[in-house]
Amino acid sequence: TITHQTAPVKLLISGNHHESISFFVFPSPQTPVVLGHDWLVTHNPHIDWKTSHISSWSPYCLSHCLLSANLSVPVPDSSTPTPPDLSLVPSEYHDLQAVFCKDRASSLPPHRPYDCCVDLLQGATLPSSRLYSLSKPERECMATYISESLAAGIIRPSTSPLGAGFFFVAKKDGSLRPCIDYRGLNQITIKNKYPLPLLSSTFDPVQKATIFTKLDLRNAYHLVRIREGDEWKTAFKTPLGHYEYLVMPFGLTNAPAVFQSLVNSVLHDFIDKFVTVYLDDILIFSSNLSEHRHHVRAVLQRLLENRLFVKAEKCEFHASSVKFLGFVLESGRLKTDPEKIQAVRDWPTPTTRKQLQRFLGFANFYRRFIRNYSQVASPLTKLTSTKRTFVWTPEADTAFLDLKSRFSQAPILSRPDPSLQFTVEVDASDSGVGAVLSQRSPSDDLLHPCAFFSKKLSPAEQNYDVGDRE
Repeated sequence: TITHQTAPVKLLISGNHHESISFFVFPSPQTPVVLGHDWLVTHNPHIDWKTSHISSWSPYCLSHCLLSANLSVPVPDSSTPTPPDLSLVPSEYHDLQAVFCKDRASSLPPHRPYDCCVDLLQGATLPSSRLYSLSKPERECMATYISESLAAGIIRPSTSPLGAGFFFVAKKDGSLRPCIDYRGLNQITIKNKYPLPLLSSTFDPVQKATIFTKLDLRNAYHLVRIREGDEWKTAFKTPLGHYEYLVMPFGLTNAPAVFQSLVNSVLHDFIDKFVTVYLDDILIFSSNLSEHRHHVRAVLQRLLENRLFVKAEKCEFHASSVKFLGFVLESGRLKTDPEKIQAVRDWPTPTTRKQLQRFLGFANFYRRFIRNYSQVASPLTKLTSTKRTFVWTPEADTAFLDLKSRFSQAPILSRPDPSLQFTVEVDASDSGVGAVLSQRSPSDDLLHPCAFFSKKLSPAEQNYDVGDRE
């Protein structure tokens, strides 16, 4: 029986959650304070029962109860997930709308066998890092990021002896991307050698496909937990305080390997049959629309079952042509991405060795489309050597312009068909060798290139006769 009601009592929980509450008084010798179901629904604390630690609170708390932390941001007061925008998703997949839910993708994922481990080299000295200076817009963006991350439960306050620097880089659209300088931690981390797919063979299973769907996972790395007990190693420091991740942040040296391992495991029986995966990019391919719908549904269902969520606004469904990993994929054909080729065309003449290395690194991505690439680029690759002074010669300028021109005229590559005969043409010069792999198309009886190969010869190899070079 309730006997009294108190005046508002100041309540402090977990060191940073302030609130004034009027309590009802009733006889209860076993339980001195009961907060009740309504309070739990409003504040929705995320509790680690093993450590008795509260890692996050509801959006309501950010604007009403955590003011002393100076982290409040306007957040809708709602415990119901916002329905996803399915305007770009074909209606036949709307019953799987949960896989496109942004709110669910922002919540704390479960622990899995593929948690990110941060194992350190024995005897390694813990690195130190400086606190980065941030501009006013960056500080405002940082406060929003910290607030939303605390609310989602993906970070928590830290007392770790580590503390990587926190800063921002600008995105193409002008917005800011939060980054953490984990270079020191990465140097003393034992490397995970799980392999990433080879780009050169990623498209091999796609040869007879005519219809494609591209999926982009939302908050990809944040869908993976940090192994319990390793959270302190991810600590980072900001002007607002010291925090650590409960999920895998960007910048950890093992993050790509861990994520590739997770996705490969989830989709293992689909890969190379009707799915190819590179990190958070998933391509579904089929030979006809009816089959494709079945494949897309199977993948979406599998992702949802494993709490991996999809960014609907970045997806393409039922396309006859799709951009994937910097290439344009069509029925039986592989093309260069016009946007990337335009970047090569517009590339200014390098004035330093580092600028030239950057250009060659970019150009090397598309070398499979350029006949005799190594020979054409040879005058440029010579200038990347630190053993010689960087001097931009007429020969280098001619090679630079020639390479840009060849990229502008890059051919469309046919996908190899094992049922057709291959033709290999080889060529050798004093400085390199080249080859082209082709197949004769049944539709026009012409040879179409499937791939180009080129290699710069070493000084010893340059002494071979022409026959041995080829």
